[in-house]
Amino acid sequence: MTLALPRRALVGLGLVAALSPLQSFAQAWPSKPVRWVVAYPAGGGSDFLARQLSPQLAKQLGQTIVIDNRPGAAGIIGTDNAAKSPPDGYTIVTGDNGAMVFHEAMYKKIPYAPGDLAPVGFMARFPLILAVNPSAGFASGKQLLDDIKKNPGKFSYASPGIGSPHHLAMELLKDRTQAFVVHVPYRGTAMAVQDVIAGQVPMMVLDTAAGLPQIRSGKVKALAVMSKKRIPSLPDVPTLDELGVKDFEVTAWQGLFVPKGTPADIVTRLTVEMNKAIATPEVKARLEDFGLEVTPTDGPALASFLQKETSFWHALIKERKLSAD
Repeated sequence: MTLALPRRALVGLGLVAALSPLQSFAQAWPSKPVRWVVAYPAGGGSDFLARQLSPQLAKQLGQTIVIDNRPGAAGIIGTDNAAKSPPDGYTIVTGDNGAMVFHEAMYKKIPYAPGDLAPVGFMARFPLILAVNPSAGFASGKQLLDDIKKNPGKFSYASPGIGSPHHLAMELLKDRTQAFVVHVPYRGTAMAVQDVIAGQVPMMVLDTAAGLPQIRSGKVKALAVMSKKRIPSLPDVPTLDELGVKDFEVTAWQGLFVPKGTPADIVTRLTVEMNKAIATPEVKARLEDFGLEVTPTDGPALASFLQKETSFWHALIKERKLSAD
């Protein structure tokens, strides 16, 4: 005998049947390896962060995390690849100042929009350091600031590339001090640092990942940090605020993102597991020893931060007529 059900019950069963595959998919995630896109070469700061976090995150999720380095075009190639990947929870990507804020204003056109990626949470940030060749003749940060203001165009600075946080940090310093220092962009940090060490260029902005080993070895000299407070790894180096450049703070930050449309419960779990991985004592210790400031948050907090960053930096880029094209 067939039991006849009311029309309303049949509709309800139809909705349950339609939803159950999605629910079971979310509950089963992850059922295969997760790909972590890093839009920069192996060996850099972004790569280091991902490779330090991925084993612990994999352990918590019960699945392998595969680091997929896709460098090129200042991070645009890898970020675009991630943005165009299926929103199924099996692609995550590191997003930074450049990919998520600067590029949209620095280039006439990029192949993705920052909104194509959904924020999972902030991970960490690299403090930035104003550093010089020890033989360049700058005894202190105050002297450097005085010299660049008094001698427009006499000095130059290296950067890892146009549109990098290091480049924009120096442009902000130039804007705040009304100084003119010639920009010498390189394709990557390594070549820029080597030319500063060799005395080809007198100064540059370094992140702690690349800068601390060179500073500790005496190959370059730190004159100021671009954080609000002095950093533990360089307690004797003053902030720019202490040197008279008020309310100055720029860092090279790193957040975790997924393709827009990734199921909300997967994003939530990623946030929880990522924060847990970052807080693991041995992981946190390795990150801090590398010079990172560990600053985990959730997706909404990162989204709010992005809005403020975008508003501030796009205005500066427009005002100073900066362009990567």
